[in-house]
Amino acid sequence: MFKKILVANRGEIACRVMKTARRMGIATVAVYSDADADAVHVEMADEAVHIGPAAASQSYLLGDRIIAACKQTGAEAVHPGYGFLSENAAFCEKLEAEGIVFIGPKPKAIQAMGDKITSKKIAAEAGVSTVPGFMGLIEDAEHAVKIAGEIGYPVMIKASAGGGGKGMRIAWNDEEAREGFARSRSEAASSFGDDRIFIEKFVEEPRHIEIQVLADAQGNCLYLGERECSIQRRNQKVVEEAPSPFLDAETRAAMGAQSVALAKAVDYQSAGTVEFIVDKNRSFYFLEMNTRLQVEHPVTELVTGIDLVEQMLRVAAGEALSFDQEDIKLNGWAVESRIYAEDPVRNFLPSIGRLTRYRPPEEGRFGDAVLRNDTGVTEGSEISMFYDPMIAKLCTWAPERLDAINAMSEALDRFVIDGIEHNVPFLAALMSHPRWREGRLSTGFIAEEFPDGFAPPSPMAAERTVLAAVALAVELLRRDRLDRLTGRLAPHSGELKRDWVVRLDDDYLSVSLVEGMISIPLEMDIRIGDADPVTVRSSWRPGEPVWEGEVNGRTVAVQVRHILNGVRLAWQGVSADARVMLPRIAELDRLMPVREAPDTSKMLLCPMPGLVVSIAVAEGQEVKAGETLAVVEAMKMENVLRAERDGMVAKINAAPGDSLAVDAVIMEFE
Repeated sequence: MFKKILVANRGEIACRVMKTARRMGIATVAVYSDADADAVHVEMADEAVHIGPAAASQSYLLGDRIIAACKQTGAEAVHPGYGFLSENAAFCEKLEAEGIVFIGPKPKAIQAMGDKITSKKIAAEAGVSTVPGFMGLIEDAEHAVKIAGEIGYPVMIKASAGGGGKGMRIAWNDEEAREGFARSRSEAASSFGDDRIFIEKFVEEPRHIEIQVLADAQGNCLYLGERECSIQRRNQKVVEEAPSPFLDAETRAAMGAQSVALAKAVDYQSAGTVEFIVDKNRSFYFLEMNTRLQVEHPVTELVTGIDLVEQMLRVAAGEALSFDQEDIKLNGWAVESRIYAEDPVRNFLPSIGRLTRYRPPEEGRFGDAVLRNDTGVTEGSEISMFYDPMIAKLCTWAPERLDAINAMSEALDRFVIDGIEHNVPFLAALMSHPRWREGRLSTGFIAEEFPDGFAPPSPMAAERTVLAAVALAVELLRRDRLDRLTGRLAPHSGELKRDWVVRLDDDYLSVSLVEGMISIPLEMDIRIGDADPVTVRSSWRPGEPVWEGEVNGRTVAVQVRHILNGVRLAWQGVSADARVMLPRIAELDRLMPVREAPDTSKMLLCPMPGLVVSIAVAEGQEVKAGETLAVVEAMKMENVLRAERDGMVAKINAAPGDSLAVDAVIMEFE
């Protein structure tokens, strides 16, 4: 076994690999850019080497600097994680030439499977089901239109060297095929240094299901079940689970057998993943093979009990697999939620900044459930515009699927993140979504269920009861604490007021305190409107970001953030601004005028922090609705900004190369 390895990555995957290496007694070396000098993975490693500026193209993507770091530290092997150089055959060959072991497959397999066109040909020869499409390279936009017409719309335009949703577009007509080709080629060139494009049929109502394979250098190859990855936005996975609620044993075995056949066809060694598109009839088609560890590998580890990073290390060191196919048993159910620095209310656009508060839920076993959080940040970490916006991967395991989902819902309620926008509210709402809970999924789930974008749902009756109870408990403790502060004027006299009004957004609820004293721990009975009394218990203290306690016997965890004259509460995916007032104050509050938001209808605002790639119009130019105005790049994705209506460009405030903040005015219209 290796004595020292270098992890050629950053963030949560670098930390994940180091955890297993540490458990196996292997020393680790981290590499870092200027932006990551204070990162968690640097602190976690035994040694760390600086490799360049913040941009990945000047640091993490430079194989020569990784090799120099290996020589400098005496690292015998390199684990690439995922992304960056993990599927770069040339880097793998350079390592071999220097006598450094690549912890992954051999260059031949990476090359064959890394090119989507070549991989489809090999898959077809190995007897793997493939999607109808054009196997050659697309020369230009008009060639793309011609091929798309022959295959039949809708089609998927893809970068041959692509991954992670980059360089990928769906086209439903000739115009979308032209623009999709241009955007895919541009993204592919900037993300992978390879602008080759191909086209295949887009399968409607598709599920994205992948098979985990594991192979050693002695010719042993097996599959470790599947992962359902159908909850996606912009072709990037958001929630994954294992096993799939859709597959039966027969389909699982067939997909597993084809995956093993493909792996053997390229003499695969190490952990890898074969991705399939599965239609509503359980017909499945090969999509691609990822010759690396997948982001969502923890759900497979949780249901099989096999540490995939450990197996990668053992295979790379020349060991044979210590188990065979009959030993693989799928036990229970696991769900993974990807916690991203993005704003779900703004169509999941990236968010950057400092984590002023970061407190994930506690890991471990709780009753029948297990909670795991793979992360690479801590409180005070900076979320940079240079890298992928993932903050953490929250995973839960339980004997049954709904139990794992419920455990995930409770864990998300306890996940505290402040300082940036994040997708926890969306994930929390998803866990309560009937279609998700029933397992009726497709890759179009988010677009179909949230066609106008995501907005936290308003609380229903049962949720209003919980939020009103928490709001009153928080406000009474706040007032009691202020009364006890030394140096203040004498507090109010007389008995504690019994009648209150809780305003949840624009809904006014009459709440009365039936019984109870204000103290910590708190216990009180309240009545909301004419309903039966509700018992509230909690040991929450002012300042804590999560209110944990019981409302009518139900254990709840509600996020609490202070706003002007109140608190913002979030629970189970719903949120509301809560203000507690005396009845007379509430009467006056109803009369207050509503402040209108400023009119920005004649402006093009930058929807996320990013870099202006191009401006497609000029001052004085007439534009039509839907016409491209500008392209902004953020976190390696290009976003096309279009005109919402016809008009004339009055003023342009930005130029290509400008770095813009969210809501910066790019241009104004007459």
